[in-house]
Formats: sequence, structure tokens, C-alpha cells
Amino acid sequence: MQFKLRLTVAVALGAACGLAAAQDVVKIGHVAPLSGAQAHYGKDNENGVRMAIEDLNAQGVTIGGKKVTLQIQAEDDAADPKQGTAAAQKLCDAKVAGVVGHLNSGTTIPASKVYNDCGIPHVTGAATNPGLTKPGYNTTYRIIANDNALGAALALYAADKLKLKRIAIIDDRTAYGQGVAEVFKKTAAAKGATIVDEQFTNDKATDFMSILTAIKSKNPDAIFYGGMDPQAGPMLRQMEQLGMDKVKYFGGDGICTSEIAKLAAGAKTLANVVCAEGGASLDKMPGGKAWKEKYDKKYPNQFQVYSPYTYDATFVLVDAMKRANSTDPKKYIPFLQKTNFKGVTANIAFEPNGEMKNAATTLYTYKDGKKTPL
Repeated sequence: MQFKLRLTVAVALGAACGLAAAQDVVKIGHVAPLSGAQAHYGKDNENGVRMAIEDLNAQGVTIGGKKVTLQIQAEDDAADPKQGTAAAQKLCDAKVAGVVGHLNSGTTIPASKVYNDCGIPHVTGAATNPGLTKPGYNTTYRIIANDNALGAALALYAADKLKLKRIAIIDDRTAYGQGVAEVFKKTAAAKGATIVDEQFTNDKATDFMSILTAIKSKNPDAIFYGGMDPQAGPMLRQMEQLGMDKVKYFGGDGICTSEIAKLAAGAKTLANVVCAEGGASLDKMPGGKAWKEKYDKKYPNQFQVYSPYTYDATFVLVDAMKRANSTDPKKYIPFLQKTNFKGVTANIAFEPNGEMKNAATTLYTYKDGKKTPL
């Protein structure tokens, strides 16, 4: 009897307040690979969004004079372009207020058209291919340096600082891998380096012995790899097996993780890695050190690269909604374009095409197995 009474009261309250409650919930979508070889990146990215939403809800968010509760709608794209567009469409159908993601350029670029067609803005803190912002969608934003900056910074360091002359290139044929490798190649060649060999693999491969054997015969000073750490780790191990322990190893933010040290499994060649990441090092980010301590308490041993950016991306979306007094993308996109937000990673503002203004780049190496800013 007591249970029935409680149930009746609950149903009555639900009927009276249901519409208001539904309007009070604002959903933020997030997409990244949560399965497959790149799941460690995806989980880290999702953690950043979840942490931002918890912090925002704890602060209390009022939009248009009304208190709202933020919720994440997380989707898995498995680093696959088809799954990426399907996830984007799912978020469009769910009418989320905005999206943080995706991780990979190969998923973000096709998904960006889906978001544009349904009028929902997305902010990526990870996808770096310059082609992402070329269509000029007012729904696409990036809060990290693109591959033009990353690839060029690495090539200039190789040529000017290390005086390397003979360089081999490998890429994984993804939008990201090809893009960053092409920028590195062009910049290094312009600085007088000789590209002694170009080889290709894919983002599922683990055996690189034939590629590396072919490259070894060309006697390179360095290898540039355009791809992600699930391939870079085994590649470093196999370079050591082939006696290529004096060859420098360059790569973009895709290999610039803590996970690569585990994947290299003690290979001495890890010490030869020089990688680039968009943004300042955590210690030099405005709120990086305190943020990282908080993150590590909440998500021990899960930090990779991009979670500070997905954290900031969430705040950037909500900041635009607050300034617009609306969660309707049509109303708040003009405010998103005029963002001037002091985030954990940087002061965030956008160029007219959605690129970040004055995006920083940091180079890293690995000392005693630990990622260390150069």
C-alpha cells in the first residue's frame, strides 16, 4: 500500500514536472574510439568531457535565466570513418546541443559534414588535419594546432637543430598520417634534407620488418612516422631488433603519448623519439598542473594527450550557450564564433574558419621512458 502511494505521488509529480525536467537537461555529445587499438585515446578524451560536465554541474549552470543540468551522450566510432558518420548522425537525431570530438582526422572530416547538415557545432581538441576547416562550416572548430604547425615544427627541429640530412618517411594512409607526413616531408626537403625512402603501412598493422629492412638499406639519419602509437610502439621494437638504434624517430601528436612507452616494451629506440603536440606542455598551460593532479585522482593511469582539450572544448560550448542565453545551436553559434575563453590549455579564440588563434606547439622526447618537453 505504501509502495502504491509513493508510486502514485511519483507519477503525479512526473506528470506535473516532466516537461520542465526535460527542458532542464542539456546533452553534450562526445565521439572517439572507445573500442579497438586506439581506445586508450578515446577513453582519455571522454574522461575530459565527463570531468568538465561534473565541474560545470557543480558550479551550477544557468542559461537564459534557467538552471540546467548537463549530461554527456558518449558514442564509439572505433576510429572508423563509417562508424564516425553513423555516430554523428545518431547525435544529430538525439538533438544534442553540441559535440566534442572526434579524435581522428579520418573520422572528424566526414562527420563534420553531418554536423553541418544538421546544424550542430562540434569542437575537436584532437583532429589535426588542416583539411577539416577547409569547407568553412560554421559548425566546425578546433582548439589545437593543426598538422601544418606540427609537421613543420618537427622538420625544422630535424634540419636546423639536429642537422639531419637523410630522412625516410612512413605513413599509415589515414587522413591524419598522410597529412602530417606530407607537411614534414615538404618542410624537411625545403630545408635541404634528402628523402631517401617513402613507405606505407596501415593503422591495423603490427609487423614492419620488411618496410624497416628496405629503409635500413638506404642508411637514414631519421624516420618520420605519420600515424598513431599502436603502430609506433612495435615499430620502435623492430627498429631495435634490426640494429637501427642510432636512427632518430619523429612523429606528430598521434605517437606523443605515455602509452607509447608501454607499447615499445623497453626498446632503447624510445629515447630517439621526437614528437610534437599542439598546445603548451601541461606545466606551461595556464591551469595545467592543478588540472592534471585532479584528473589523475579521478582517472588514475589513464591520461594520454587530449583530455585537457576535450575538457576545455566542453567549457567553450557551454560558455557560448551562456552568452547567447540559449542552447539552440542556431542562436549560440554566432557566440561560439566570438569565443574568448580562458581555458586550462590556453586562452581560446577562433579564426573565421574555426581554427584556433595563436595555437602553440611543443616538442617532446622520452627520458627514462617518460615523456619530457624539449
